[in-house]
Amino acid sequence: MKTESQSVTAFKETFNHHIEDLDTTPGWWRSMKREAFDRFLTTPMPKRKDESWRFASLSNLSFAEFAYGKPPSITNAQELVEKSRILEHQSGSFTFADNQTIDAEKASFELQKKGVIWTSLREAISRNGELLKDYFMKQEANLGSEKFSLLHTSFVENGALLYIPKGVEVEYPFVSYNWITGQNAAVFPHTLVIAEEFAKVSLVEAHFSTTEDVGALSCGVTHLFAGVGAKIDYTLLQNYNEETLGFQINSNIAGKDATVKTVSVNVGCRNYRSETHGQIKGAGAHVEMLSLAVADKDQEIDQRTLQTHSAPHATSDLLFKNALKDNAKTIFSGLIKVDDGAQQTDAYQTNRNLLLSKTAEANSLPGLEIEANDVKCSHGATTSQIEEEEIFYMLARGIPKEKAQELVVYGFFEEILERIEDEKLKEFARSVIQTKFSSK
Repeated sequence: MKTESQSVTAFKETFNHHIEDLDTTPGWWRSMKREAFDRFLTTPMPKRKDESWRFASLSNLSFAEFAYGKPPSITNAQELVEKSRILEHQSGSFTFADNQTIDAEKASFELQKKGVIWTSLREAISRNGELLKDYFMKQEANLGSEKFSLLHTSFVENGALLYIPKGVEVEYPFVSYNWITGQNAAVFPHTLVIAEEFAKVSLVEAHFSTTEDVGALSCGVTHLFAGVGAKIDYTLLQNYNEETLGFQINSNIAGKDATVKTVSVNVGCRNYRSETHGQIKGAGAHVEMLSLAVADKDQEIDQRTLQTHSAPHATSDLLFKNALKDNAKTIFSGLIKVDDGAQQTDAYQTNRNLLLSKTAEANSLPGLEIEANDVKCSHGATTSQIEEEEIFYMLARGIPKEKAQELVVYGFFEEILERIEDEKLKEFARSVIQTKFSSK
């Protein structure tokens, strides 16, 4: 067994090989990575007494065993591309497998003429460097996963960049598919969306595994920037296998009169940590943060959220719903923070949990931190089991108990599923939930 110092030395060698492979990238990109890695090494791992990791299981957070080097060639690339065609209409797409681009559908010539940029991170590093310098990883992780954010910056090498110029409205979504195929692979999905003044765009991000029993690490980051009057609609579908250790660090910034809506559907991973920071920085802005999760077996889904109001006359609404089977565990910890200048804020935060077994565990920690005196803010959390009368009603009509539970959960989630704009994506999300229930 390696000592701690031997593990650190080996990890440094792994990072040095990663940097050597980037010898054709700009110096600022390599310098940023070196600085992040140095900070990563000195940043402590989460501890049980850390409030931001309250209730979380820390024994499975080791990442030393994963493969950070170049993965082998993707032998089933075409098959993955075919499986990645979820939507009927899209404005562009990328399909990534183990950090490699295996397919790219560029934005139309008409959109490119309007100044729309839809490119992979690898291409953007050399072609859109000034844009990346202004926006890439500019939002610090501040909900507990600082070390994993630094790990992401250290090893990220691919992802999707979407830039929508002032006044441009895009009808169909852009899509980023991220696949894990390799044994013990470490992947670092990255999505950056920049919508200038009065722009309108939607984006879908999907995370999949090709196998059911191969362990892996996913450490992803998504940042959304909505300028004055801009509208961003973002959907994340996370369906990694249940041997995966997953981290997803999201932030969104809403400027004056901007609208940002995020919908997350989480069903995969052994341990999954999701952090979402909604930053309401402009007067009249509106941010919605919606999420549903289905957890079974010994899964743990850990959700941490922050709604920061820094401007007056703005609104935010958060709704997180979880359904738990078997010995699954969920954690929701959310905070609404209203600065002293954010008068007439209207903010809500709700977490609802549905227990489908007596051994499932749901933890809720909603909170408020209000410095303004003219606001409307509320938070609430409920945890309940399925009413016996509901099950009895369906059993009396010949519906098996498992199917009856499934139907109740569908109804429980419909409030969030109906907020997904694209009908094909909505149908696909429902099918993922159904598959989750049918798996043994």
